[in-house]
Amino acid sequence: MLRILGIPALLVAVCLGLYLASQDAKSSAPTPADQQAISQAQSVGAQADFGQVTPALQAYFDQNQTYVGATLPPGSGVTLVTAGASSYCLQTGNEHEAGPGGTPQPGPC
Repeated sequence: MLRILGIPALLVAVCLGLYLASQDAKSSAPTPADQQAISQAQSVGAQADFGQVTPALQAYFDQNQTYVGATLPPGSGVTLVTAGASSYCLQTGNEHEAGPGGTPQPGPC
């Protein structure tokens, strides 16, 4: 008798677990406020990354009067995408900064 009732009870428990898991997956989507907080955090992180390499670029410019040929410190996580006579564009993750004197902006250079 217990075996007959055990199998349906197990099936009900599995179905209930799957239903609850699917509901949790639906409710885990980020809200607009969450997305804004994520974007702000990425911007702050990019600003910190760019701030670490900017002095090296400025020192190179002071010596050579151009950004052409400049390199960034290894392990900085920042890529020097373009370097011209008087400007450059840095990129990390989903952020970029056109410099000198720029601020992090979303998207690539």
